[in-house]
Amino acid sequence: MALSTQTAPAAAATWFRRIMWIGIAANLALAVPVLVRPAAVLGAYGLPVPSEIVWPRFAALLLVLLSVFYMPAAIDPDRHRVNAVVAVASRLAGVLFFFLLHTDYWMLGALDLVFFVPEAVLLMRMRRAHD
Repeated sequence: MALSTQTAPAAAATWFRRIMWIGIAANLALAVPVLVRPAAVLGAYGLPVPSEIVWPRFAALLLVLLSVFYMPAAIDPDRHRVNAVVAVASRLAGVLFFFLLHTDYWMLGALDLVFFVPEAVLLMRMRRAHD
């Protein structure tokens, strides 16, 4: 195994940025098709399609906007520490919302969980180095 030239906090920040960008891409990969064809996308994933299609479209728009707010943390989590903390907290909010309140859509909470766990661990490692 090759030794890394990065310090532990720098490596944590590098991986945090990478995971943030992958999460942003995953959000956009979900949101953009829902904006265009919400009923088809929800049906393809076996998710309930509401009678008012405006709401899934609006949720997709909000997910796109949320992803834009994640970008400063993905670019420089040390400089944009508040954005990084809010981004991780937003993932946790998504997990709790879909797992506890809207279990028909648990798959969306699982997607947030996949990103929440490593982002939270890496953010804690970065914070410990600065404290």
